[in-house]
Amino acid sequence: MSELQRLKGLLPPEMQSWVFVEASASVDPPLITIEEIGRDEIEIQVDLETWDALALDHRNLLFWHEVGRIQNDAVPRDGWEMAALAIGLGGAIGELWVQDGLLLMMALGLSGFAGYRLYLKNNSEKRLQDAISADERAIDLACRFGYTLPNAYKSLGGALKELVEQTRKKKKRGFYEDRLEALRKSAGKARAEMAQQQGSRQSVSSENVYG
Repeated sequence: MSELQRLKGLLPPEMQSWVFVEASASVDPPLITIEEIGRDEIEIQVDLETWDALALDHRNLLFWHEVGRIQNDAVPRDGWEMAALAIGLGGAIGELWVQDGLLLMMALGLSGFAGYRLYLKNNSEKRLQDAISADERAIDLACRFGYTLPNAYKSLGGALKELVEQTRKKKKRGFYEDRLEALRKSAGKARAEMAQQQGSRQSVSSENVYG
């Protein structure tokens, strides 16, 4: 079985008809990413050359992170915002010329909405929160596919630590470090909840998050 076929099998059954897994064909691609390829169709693209060097459990959790992004509807969409911004600003200039107040307000409203969407798309804090939410989804998916909760946390933590070690760009490395810190806190919370339920502390160990 090829790696792409194996990853396809890690998709939840309800997603297998509209989510596809392919090798990345771009130059200097990211390790793994998602892209909308058509109406209600998503493609997960993997840089197999770099991907195959990772441990199996690390690959699994990074893959489920991308699946989590899809489940959270955090898929990058076509760049309609830039087109809408250009149309809105162009319309506003045109309506200033003809002095149509209603159309001017509509054009300004369109450009304002598009500008706000661009701000959200490029806002680093929102990107981090989206990634942390997808990490939580990845943990849930790992447990659904047979991982214990401690092993799910440990595998994702190990994967993120490996990405930190491999990333040279400071901003991107900081992004992975922030996700690691959030994962550590989540593991601590899960440990406390399980200890409360089981009446003991033999549960998730946040100290082992980093592998």
